[in-house]
Amino acid sequence: MSPLCGCCGEHINKLTQQVSVMRKEIKNLRQMLDSAVRAHRKHMTSIQSAVSKVGLCEPDKDQTPPPPSPASSQAALEQGNIQTVPIGHIRSCFSVKNGTPRQPTICGPSRAELRIQQSVFNNPAHALVGLEQYSHVWIIFLFHKNGHLSYKAKVKPPRLNGQRIGVYSTRSPHRPNALGLTLAKLDKIVGDTIHLSDIDMIAGTPVLDVKPYIPEYDSPHTRMGMDSEPYDSNTDQPQATKVSLNETTDILNLHKDSETDARSDLKSERPEDDNLGSLLSRHTSEADIPVTDSSRVSAQFSIPRNLHNVLEEVEAYVTQGDLCQLSCENEDQVSHSPKTTPPVLMVDRPCYGEEAYSTIAGWIREPPVGSLEVRFTPHAERELAEFLPTHSGPSESDRPRFKFLCSPEEAAAAIRGVLAADPRSVYRRTRCRDKLFFFTLDTADITCWFGRGFAEVLQVRPVEQHIASM
Repeated sequence: MSPLCGCCGEHINKLTQQVSVMRKEIKNLRQMLDSAVRAHRKHMTSIQSAVSKVGLCEPDKDQTPPPPSPASSQAALEQGNIQTVPIGHIRSCFSVKNGTPRQPTICGPSRAELRIQQSVFNNPAHALVGLEQYSHVWIIFLFHKNGHLSYKAKVKPPRLNGQRIGVYSTRSPHRPNALGLTLAKLDKIVGDTIHLSDIDMIAGTPVLDVKPYIPEYDSPHTRMGMDSEPYDSNTDQPQATKVSLNETTDILNLHKDSETDARSDLKSERPEDDNLGSLLSRHTSEADIPVTDSSRVSAQFSIPRNLHNVLEEVEAYVTQGDLCQLSCENEDQVSHSPKTTPPVLMVDRPCYGEEAYSTIAGWIREPPVGSLEVRFTPHAERELAEFLPTHSGPSESDRPRFKFLCSPEEAAAAIRGVLAADPRSVYRRTRCRDKLFFFTLDTADITCWFGRGFAEVLQVRPVEQHIASM
Protein backbone atom coordinates (compact mmCIF):
# COMPACT_ATOMS: atom_id res chain seq x y z
CA MET A 1 0.00 0.00 0.00
CA SER A 2 1.51 3.35 -1.07
CA PRO A 3 1.99 6.01 1.62
CA LEU A 4 -0.40 8.95 1.79
CA CYS A 5 0.63 12.21 0.24
CA GLY A 6 0.69 15.48 2.14
CA CYS A 7 -2.64 16.66 0.77
CA CYS A 8 -4.42 13.45 1.77
CA GLY A 9 -2.92 13.52 5.25
CA GLU A 10 -4.01 17.13 5.74
CA HIS A 11 -7.49 16.29 4.51
CA ILE A 12 -7.74 13.35 6.91
CA ASN A 13 -6.66 15.54 9.82
CA LYS A 14 -9.37 18.08 8.97
CA LEU A 15 -11.99 15.33 8.83
CA THR A 16 -10.81 13.97 12.17
CA GLN A 17 -11.12 17.41 13.74
CA GLN A 18 -14.60 17.86 12.30
CA VAL A 19 -15.69 14.49 13.65
CA SER A 20 -14.35 15.42 17.08
CA VAL A 21 -16.25 18.71 17.02
CA MET A 22 -19.43 16.93 15.91
CA ARG A 23 -19.16 14.43 18.77
CA LYS A 24 -18.78 17.25 21.28
CA GLU A 25 -21.78 19.04 19.82
CA ILE A 26 -23.87 15.86 19.99
CA LYS A 27 -22.85 15.43 23.63
CA ASN A 28 -23.90 18.99 24.38
CA LEU A 29 -27.22 18.49 22.64
CA ARG A 30 -27.88 15.35 24.68
CA GLN A 31 -27.17 17.22 27.89
CA MET A 32 -29.47 20.06 26.86
CA LEU A 33 -32.20 17.57 25.95
CA ASP A 34 -31.89 15.81 29.29
CA SER A 35 -32.10 19.13 31.11
CA ALA A 36 -35.18 20.10 29.13
CA VAL A 37 -36.87 16.78 29.87
CA ARG A 38 -36.19 17.13 33.59
CA ALA A 39 -37.51 20.70 33.60
CA HIS A 40 -40.61 19.62 31.69
CA ARG A 41 -41.30 16.83 34.17
CA LYS A 42 -40.87 19.21 37.07
CA HIS A 43 -43.30 21.74 35.55
CA MET A 44 -45.86 19.05 34.76
CA THR A 45 -45.68 17.72 38.29
CA SER A 46 -46.19 21.16 39.79
CA ILE A 47 -49.12 21.89 37.44
CA GLN A 48 -50.84 18.58 38.26
CA SER A 49 -50.41 19.10 41.99
CA ALA A 50 -51.84 22.61 41.73
CA VAL A 51 -54.80 21.45 39.65
CA SER A 52 -55.54 18.57 42.00
CA LYS A 53 -55.55 20.97 44.97
CA VAL A 54 -57.96 23.38 43.30
CA GLY A 55 -60.19 20.50 42.20
CA LEU A 56 -60.92 21.86 38.74
CA CYS A 57 -60.59 18.50 37.06
CA GLU A 58 -59.92 14.89 37.88
CA PRO A 59 -56.93 13.04 36.47
CA ASP A 60 -57.66 11.14 33.29
CA LYS A 61 -57.54 7.41 33.89
CA ASP A 62 -56.59 6.65 30.31
CA GLN A 63 -53.75 9.13 30.30
CA THR A 64 -50.30 7.67 30.85
CA PRO A 65 -48.89 9.01 34.11
CA PRO A 66 -45.77 11.16 33.72
CA PRO A 67 -42.43 9.78 34.89
CA PRO A 68 -41.74 10.41 38.56
CA SER A 69 -39.70 13.42 39.49
CA PRO A 70 -36.26 12.97 41.06
CA ALA A 71 -37.63 14.01 44.45
CA SER A 72 -40.44 11.46 44.35
CA SER A 73 -38.03 8.79 43.10
CA GLN A 74 -35.72 9.45 46.02
CA ALA A 75 -38.63 9.23 48.48
CA ALA A 76 -39.78 5.97 46.91
CA LEU A 77 -36.24 4.59 47.09
CA GLU A 78 -36.00 5.44 50.77
CA GLN A 79 -39.26 3.56 51.34
CA GLY A 80 -38.01 0.52 49.43
CA ASN A 81 -40.18 1.06 46.35
CA ILE A 82 -38.32 1.15 43.07
CA GLN A 83 -39.28 0.89 39.42
CA THR A 84 -37.01 -1.67 37.82
CA VAL A 85 -35.76 -1.33 34.26
CA PRO A 86 -34.34 -4.45 32.57
CA ILE A 87 -30.82 -3.98 31.27
CA GLY A 88 -31.40 -6.78 28.76
CA HIS A 89 -33.23 -10.02 28.04
CA ILE A 90 -31.83 -13.54 27.98
CA ARG A 91 -31.50 -15.50 24.75
CA SER A 92 -31.39 -19.04 26.08
CA CYS A 93 -31.34 -22.61 24.84
CA PHE A 94 -34.46 -23.14 26.98
CA SER A 95 -37.55 -21.59 25.39
CA VAL A 96 -40.22 -22.75 27.87
CA LYS A 97 -40.41 -23.40 31.60
CA ASN A 98 -41.03 -27.11 31.14
CA GLY A 99 -37.68 -28.90 31.40
CA THR A 100 -35.66 -25.83 32.34
CA PRO A 101 -33.18 -26.72 35.13
CA ARG A 102 -34.09 -25.51 38.59
CA GLN A 103 -30.46 -24.75 39.40
CA PRO A 104 -27.59 -23.70 37.10
CA THR A 105 -25.28 -26.58 38.08
CA ILE A 106 -27.76 -29.23 36.94
CA CYS A 107 -27.06 -28.72 33.24
CA GLY A 108 -23.51 -27.57 32.58
CA PRO A 109 -23.69 -27.34 28.76
CA SER A 110 -26.71 -25.00 28.91
CA ARG A 111 -25.88 -21.73 27.19
CA ALA A 112 -27.36 -18.25 26.90
CA GLU A 113 -26.60 -14.74 25.71
CA LEU A 114 -27.33 -11.41 27.35
CA ARG A 115 -27.18 -8.25 25.26
CA ILE A 116 -27.16 -4.97 27.16
CA GLN A 117 -29.88 -2.65 25.84
CA GLN A 118 -28.87 0.66 24.34
CA SER A 119 -31.76 2.33 26.14
CA VAL A 120 -29.84 1.81 29.40
CA PHE A 121 -26.44 3.00 28.17
CA ASN A 122 -25.56 4.96 25.06
CA ASN A 123 -22.53 2.69 24.70
CA PRO A 124 -23.49 -0.67 26.24
CA ALA A 125 -20.10 -2.20 25.48
CA HIS A 126 -18.45 0.32 27.80
CA ALA A 127 -20.44 -1.06 30.75
CA LEU A 128 -18.82 -4.48 30.23
CA VAL A 129 -15.20 -3.33 30.16
CA GLY A 130 -13.25 -5.33 32.73
CA LEU A 131 -15.91 -8.00 33.24
CA GLU A 132 -13.94 -10.42 31.06
CA GLN A 133 -11.44 -10.77 33.93
CA TYR A 134 -13.95 -12.84 35.91
CA SER A 135 -14.92 -16.45 35.33
CA HIS A 136 -18.43 -16.30 36.86
CA VAL A 137 -21.08 -13.61 37.29
CA TRP A 138 -24.21 -13.21 39.37
CA ILE A 139 -27.34 -12.65 37.28
CA ILE A 140 -30.28 -10.94 39.00
CA PHE A 141 -33.44 -11.47 36.98
CA LEU A 142 -37.24 -11.61 37.14
CA PHE A 143 -39.43 -14.73 37.12
CA HIS A 144 -41.61 -13.25 34.39
CA LYS A 145 -43.58 -16.49 33.76
CA ASN A 146 -45.09 -16.80 37.23
CA GLY A 147 -48.64 -16.45 35.95
CA HIS A 148 -50.80 -14.63 38.49
CA LEU A 149 -47.87 -14.01 40.83
CA SER A 150 -49.41 -16.10 43.58
CA TYR A 151 -47.22 -16.95 46.55
CA LYS A 152 -47.57 -18.60 49.94
CA ALA A 153 -45.57 -18.69 53.15
CA LYS A 154 -44.92 -22.43 52.68
CA VAL A 155 -44.14 -24.17 49.40
CA LYS A 156 -43.59 -27.71 48.17
CA PRO A 157 -40.15 -28.03 46.54
CA PRO A 158 -40.05 -30.86 43.97
CA ARG A 159 -36.98 -32.36 45.64
CA LEU A 160 -38.90 -32.70 48.92
CA ASN A 161 -41.56 -34.76 47.11
CA GLY A 162 -44.56 -32.84 48.46
CA GLN A 163 -43.34 -31.81 51.93
CA ARG A 164 -44.01 -28.20 52.91
CA ILE A 165 -41.28 -25.81 53.96
CA GLY A 166 -40.90 -22.03 54.34
CA VAL A 167 -40.53 -20.16 51.08
CA TYR A 168 -37.45 -18.28 52.28
CA SER A 169 -35.62 -21.55 52.95
CA THR A 170 -36.00 -22.49 49.28
CA ARG A 171 -35.29 -21.00 45.87
CA SER A 172 -38.86 -21.23 44.71
CA PRO A 173 -39.78 -18.73 41.97
CA HIS A 174 -43.13 -18.04 43.68
CA ARG A 175 -42.11 -15.28 46.08
CA PRO A 176 -43.53 -11.90 47.15
CA ASN A 177 -40.90 -10.26 44.94
CA ALA A 178 -40.32 -12.47 41.91
CA LEU A 179 -36.54 -12.00 41.87
CA GLY A 180 -34.16 -14.71 40.75
CA LEU A 181 -30.43 -15.13 41.34
CA THR A 182 -28.13 -17.29 39.23
CA LEU A 183 -24.39 -17.87 39.34
CA ALA A 184 -23.50 -18.33 35.67
CA LYS A 185 -20.21 -19.12 33.98
CA LEU A 186 -18.86 -16.30 31.84
CA ASP A 187 -17.61 -17.75 28.57
CA LYS A 188 -16.78 -14.58 26.65
CA ILE A 189 -17.84 -11.01 25.92
CA VAL A 190 -18.35 -9.81 22.37
CA GLY A 191 -19.14 -6.12 22.15
CA ASP A 192 -22.30 -5.50 24.15
CA THR A 193 -23.19 -9.21 24.52
CA ILE A 194 -22.29 -11.57 27.37
CA HIS A 195 -22.04 -15.26 26.50
CA LEU A 196 -22.97 -17.49 29.45
CA SER A 197 -23.18 -21.17 30.32
CA ASP A 198 -24.39 -23.18 33.33
CA ILE A 199 -27.65 -21.24 33.31
CA ASP A 200 -31.21 -21.97 34.46
CA MET A 201 -33.10 -19.13 32.74
CA ILE A 202 -35.53 -19.36 29.86
CA ALA A 203 -35.52 -17.22 26.75
CA GLY A 204 -36.94 -13.74 27.26
CA THR A 205 -36.03 -13.51 30.95
CA PRO A 206 -35.64 -9.84 31.97
CA VAL A 207 -32.26 -9.23 33.60
CA LEU A 208 -32.02 -6.47 36.19
CA ASP A 209 -28.33 -6.53 37.06
CA VAL A 210 -25.02 -8.32 36.54
CA LYS A 211 -22.38 -8.51 39.26
CA PRO A 212 -18.99 -10.27 39.22
CA TYR A 213 -18.51 -13.32 41.41
CA ILE A 214 -15.61 -12.78 43.84
CA PRO A 215 -14.79 -15.86 45.98
CA GLU A 216 -13.03 -13.76 48.64
CA TYR A 217 -16.34 -12.02 49.34
CA ASP A 218 -19.00 -14.51 48.20
CA SER A 219 -17.63 -17.90 49.33
CA PRO A 220 -17.54 -18.71 53.07
CA HIS A 221 -14.86 -21.36 52.45
CA THR A 222 -12.55 -18.73 50.97
CA ARG A 223 -13.23 -16.39 53.89
CA MET A 224 -12.17 -18.94 56.50
CA GLY A 225 -8.69 -17.47 56.78
CA MET A 226 -10.04 -13.93 56.80
CA ASP A 227 -12.23 -14.61 59.85
CA SER A 228 -9.19 -15.37 61.99
CA GLU A 229 -7.65 -11.95 61.33
CA PRO A 230 -8.06 -9.10 63.86
CA TYR A 231 -11.26 -7.13 63.70
CA ASP A 232 -11.43 -3.80 61.96
CA SER A 233 -10.60 -0.61 63.80
CA ASN A 234 -14.20 0.63 63.44
CA THR A 235 -15.24 -1.53 66.40
CA ASP A 236 -15.31 -0.23 69.93
CA GLN A 237 -12.46 -2.54 70.92
CA PRO A 238 -8.90 -1.33 70.27
CA GLN A 239 -7.34 -2.70 67.10
CA ALA A 240 -5.13 -5.69 67.69
CA THR A 241 -1.60 -5.91 66.30
CA LYS A 242 0.38 -9.08 65.75
CA VAL A 243 3.57 -9.64 67.72
CA SER A 244 5.39 -12.89 67.17
CA LEU A 245 6.92 -14.91 69.99
CA ASN A 246 10.38 -13.99 68.79
CA GLU A 247 9.49 -10.30 68.97
CA THR A 248 8.17 -10.83 72.51
CA THR A 249 11.48 -12.47 73.46
CA ASP A 250 13.40 -9.53 72.01
CA ILE A 251 11.31 -7.10 74.05
CA LEU A 252 12.06 -9.07 77.18
CA ASN A 253 15.77 -9.07 76.39
CA LEU A 254 15.81 -5.26 76.13
CA HIS A 255 15.38 -5.08 79.88
CA LYS A 256 17.91 -7.77 80.68
CA ASP A 257 20.66 -5.47 81.86
CA SER A 258 18.49 -3.13 83.88
CA GLU A 259 16.36 -5.77 85.55
CA THR A 260 18.79 -8.59 86.29
CA ASP A 261 17.64 -8.98 89.87
CA ALA A 262 13.99 -9.32 88.94
CA ARG A 263 14.77 -11.95 86.28
CA SER A 264 16.95 -13.92 88.70
CA ASP A 265 14.14 -13.92 91.26
CA LEU A 266 11.75 -15.26 88.69
CA LYS A 267 14.20 -17.92 87.56
CA SER A 268 14.63 -19.06 91.11
CA GLU A 269 10.88 -19.37 91.49
CA ARG A 270 10.30 -20.97 88.04
CA PRO A 271 13.31 -23.03 86.99
CA GLU A 272 11.34 -24.61 84.16
CA ASP A 273 11.35 -21.27 82.29
CA ASP A 274 14.93 -21.87 81.14
CA ASN A 275 13.74 -24.31 78.51
CA LEU A 276 10.71 -22.25 77.56
CA GLY A 277 12.31 -20.63 74.52
CA SER A 278 13.34 -23.95 73.02
CA LEU A 279 9.93 -25.42 73.70
CA LEU A 280 8.23 -22.51 72.00
CA SER A 281 10.51 -22.68 68.99
CA ARG A 282 9.81 -26.40 68.63
CA HIS A 283 6.02 -26.12 68.70
CA THR A 284 5.07 -22.58 67.66
CA SER A 285 7.97 -21.18 65.66
CA GLU A 286 5.61 -19.45 63.24
CA ALA A 287 2.74 -18.63 65.61
CA ASP A 288 1.67 -15.06 66.20
CA ILE A 289 0.16 -13.62 69.35
CA PRO A 290 -2.12 -10.60 68.75
CA VAL A 291 -1.99 -8.06 71.50
CA THR A 292 -3.69 -4.72 71.79
CA ASP A 293 -1.78 -1.49 71.36
CA SER A 294 -2.22 -0.68 75.03
CA SER A 295 -0.84 -4.08 76.04
CA ARG A 296 2.12 -3.61 73.70
CA VAL A 297 2.95 -0.25 75.29
CA SER A 298 2.65 -1.82 78.71
CA ALA A 299 4.98 -4.62 77.66
CA GLN A 300 7.61 -2.12 76.53
CA PHE A 301 7.59 0.20 79.55
CA SER A 302 6.55 -2.00 82.49
CA ILE A 303 7.97 -5.41 81.65
CA PRO A 304 9.65 -6.03 85.02
CA ARG A 305 6.37 -5.67 86.92
CA ASN A 306 4.31 -7.88 84.62
CA LEU A 307 6.99 -10.27 83.42
CA HIS A 308 5.89 -13.03 85.73
CA ASN A 309 2.32 -12.93 84.41
CA VAL A 310 3.50 -12.83 80.80
CA LEU A 311 5.65 -15.93 81.24
CA GLU A 312 2.78 -17.74 82.93
CA GLU A 313 0.51 -16.97 79.97
CA VAL A 314 3.09 -18.18 77.45
CA GLU A 315 3.64 -21.37 79.42
CA ALA A 316 -0.10 -21.98 79.64
CA TYR A 317 -0.35 -21.48 75.89
CA VAL A 318 2.42 -24.04 75.27
CA THR A 319 1.15 -26.63 77.70
CA GLN A 320 -2.58 -26.48 76.97
CA GLY A 321 -4.09 -29.68 75.67
CA ASP A 322 -5.27 -28.47 72.30
CA LEU A 323 -1.90 -27.08 71.18
CA CYS A 324 -1.69 -29.58 68.33
CA GLN A 325 -5.05 -28.50 67.00
CA LEU A 326 -4.10 -24.84 67.19
CA SER A 327 -0.74 -25.38 65.50
CA CYS A 328 -2.54 -26.86 62.48
CA GLU A 329 -4.30 -23.59 61.82
CA ASN A 330 -2.79 -21.23 59.27
CA GLU A 331 -2.69 -18.38 61.75
CA ASP A 332 -3.05 -19.19 65.46
CA GLN A 333 -4.43 -16.25 67.38
CA VAL A 334 -4.90 -15.88 71.11
CA SER A 335 -6.13 -13.00 73.21
CA HIS A 336 -3.49 -11.32 75.35
CA SER A 337 -4.91 -9.95 78.60
CA PRO A 338 -3.27 -8.87 81.86
CA LYS A 339 -4.98 -11.75 83.66
CA THR A 340 -3.37 -15.20 84.00
CA THR A 341 -6.21 -17.03 82.23
CA PRO A 342 -5.25 -19.21 79.23
CA PRO A 343 -5.50 -17.42 75.86
CA VAL A 344 -8.57 -18.04 73.70
CA LEU A 345 -9.26 -17.81 69.97
CA MET A 346 -10.24 -14.42 68.56
CA VAL A 347 -13.10 -15.95 66.55
CA ASP A 348 -15.95 -16.47 68.98
CA ARG A 349 -17.47 -19.51 67.27
CA PRO A 350 -16.80 -23.26 67.35
CA CYS A 351 -14.52 -24.50 64.59
CA TYR A 352 -15.07 -28.02 63.30
CA GLY A 353 -13.61 -27.56 59.85
CA GLU A 354 -15.32 -25.99 56.85
CA GLU A 355 -18.78 -27.06 58.01
CA ALA A 356 -18.59 -24.51 60.82
CA TYR A 357 -18.50 -21.72 58.27
CA SER A 358 -21.21 -22.80 55.82
CA THR A 359 -24.06 -25.21 56.46
CA ILE A 360 -27.08 -26.11 54.35
CA ALA A 361 -30.30 -28.01 54.89
CA GLY A 362 -29.93 -31.77 54.93
CA TRP A 363 -32.52 -32.32 52.21
CA ILE A 364 -30.33 -30.45 49.73
CA ARG A 365 -27.56 -33.06 49.92
CA GLU A 366 -29.86 -36.04 50.49
CA PRO A 367 -33.28 -35.22 49.00
CA PRO A 368 -36.15 -37.70 49.16
CA VAL A 369 -36.12 -37.69 45.34
CA GLY A 370 -32.94 -39.28 44.03
CA SER A 371 -31.18 -38.85 40.70
CA LEU A 372 -32.44 -40.80 37.72
CA GLU A 373 -30.63 -42.92 35.19
CA VAL A 374 -31.05 -41.47 31.69
CA ARG A 375 -31.34 -43.68 28.62
CA PHE A 376 -31.63 -43.01 24.90
CA THR A 377 -33.44 -45.28 22.50
CA PRO A 378 -31.48 -46.08 19.30
CA HIS A 379 -34.01 -44.06 17.33
CA ALA A 380 -33.47 -41.00 19.57
CA GLU A 381 -29.69 -41.33 19.27
CA ARG A 382 -29.90 -41.34 15.47
CA GLU A 383 -32.19 -38.31 15.48
CA LEU A 384 -29.88 -36.42 17.82
CA ALA A 385 -26.86 -37.20 15.63
CA GLU A 386 -28.57 -35.46 12.70
CA PHE A 387 -28.25 -32.05 14.36
CA LEU A 388 -25.40 -29.81 13.22
CA PRO A 389 -23.40 -27.77 15.75
CA THR A 390 -23.88 -24.05 16.02
CA HIS A 391 -20.41 -23.16 14.69
CA SER A 392 -20.44 -25.45 11.67
CA GLY A 393 -20.07 -23.98 8.19
CA PRO A 394 -22.94 -23.36 5.78
CA SER A 395 -24.65 -26.48 4.54
CA GLU A 396 -27.20 -27.02 1.82
CA SER A 397 -28.67 -30.07 3.50
CA ASP A 398 -31.93 -30.09 5.39
CA ARG A 399 -30.29 -31.20 8.62
CA PRO A 400 -31.33 -29.21 11.70
CA ARG A 401 -28.82 -26.95 13.40
CA PHE A 402 -28.29 -25.92 17.02
CA LYS A 403 -28.17 -22.24 17.94
CA PHE A 404 -26.29 -22.55 21.24
CA LEU A 405 -24.99 -26.10 21.66
CA CYS A 406 -21.67 -26.96 20.05
CA SER A 407 -22.26 -30.61 19.19
CA PRO A 408 -24.76 -33.50 19.52
CA GLU A 409 -22.57 -34.90 22.29
CA GLU A 410 -22.96 -31.69 24.26
CA ALA A 411 -26.70 -31.80 23.65
CA ALA A 412 -26.82 -35.37 24.96
CA ALA A 413 -24.96 -34.28 28.10
CA ALA A 414 -27.41 -31.42 28.57
CA ILE A 415 -30.39 -33.76 28.17
CA ARG A 416 -28.90 -36.14 30.74
CA GLY A 417 -28.37 -33.27 33.18
CA VAL A 418 -31.97 -32.10 32.84
CA LEU A 419 -33.59 -35.51 33.16
CA ALA A 420 -31.27 -36.88 35.87
CA ALA A 421 -32.54 -34.18 38.24
CA ASP A 422 -36.18 -35.19 37.47
CA PRO A 423 -37.68 -31.95 36.10
CA ARG A 424 -41.25 -33.06 36.80
CA SER A 425 -43.37 -31.28 39.37
CA VAL A 426 -44.74 -33.15 42.37
CA TYR A 427 -48.16 -33.29 40.70
CA ARG A 428 -46.81 -34.85 37.52
CA ARG A 429 -44.63 -37.21 39.48
CA THR A 430 -47.54 -38.57 41.52
CA ARG A 431 -50.60 -38.10 39.27
CA CYS A 432 -49.22 -38.37 35.73
CA ARG A 433 -46.72 -41.21 35.95
CA ASP A 434 -47.70 -42.81 32.64
CA LYS A 435 -47.82 -39.54 30.69
CA LEU A 436 -45.15 -38.55 28.18
CA PHE A 437 -42.93 -35.63 29.12
CA PHE A 438 -41.92 -32.95 26.61
CA PHE A 439 -39.35 -30.20 26.84
CA THR A 440 -37.33 -28.06 24.47
CA LEU A 441 -33.55 -27.72 24.42
CA ASP A 442 -32.14 -25.23 21.95
CA THR A 443 -33.73 -26.17 18.59
CA ALA A 444 -34.59 -29.73 19.63
CA ASP A 445 -37.90 -30.93 20.99
CA ILE A 446 -37.39 -33.94 23.30
CA THR A 447 -39.99 -36.57 24.10
CA CYS A 448 -39.36 -38.94 27.00
CA TRP A 449 -41.04 -41.03 29.65
CA PHE A 450 -40.18 -41.91 33.24
CA GLY A 451 -39.94 -45.34 34.78
CA ARG A 452 -38.96 -46.45 38.25
CA GLY A 453 -35.56 -44.86 38.79
CA PHE A 454 -34.88 -43.96 35.16
CA ALA A 455 -35.89 -41.66 32.31
CA GLU A 456 -35.79 -42.72 28.68
CA VAL A 457 -35.56 -40.38 25.70
CA LEU A 458 -37.85 -41.58 22.93
CA GLN A 459 -37.62 -38.88 20.28
CA VAL A 460 -35.51 -35.85 19.39
CA ARG A 461 -36.98 -33.71 16.63
CA PRO A 462 -36.42 -30.15 15.41
CA VAL A 463 -38.77 -27.65 16.96
CA GLU A 464 -40.12 -26.43 13.60
CA GLN A 465 -40.92 -29.95 12.47
CA HIS A 466 -42.76 -30.70 15.70
CA ILE A 467 -44.80 -27.50 15.54
CA ALA A 468 -45.72 -28.06 11.90
CA SER A 469 -46.94 -31.57 12.62
CA MET A 470 -49.23 -30.51 15.49
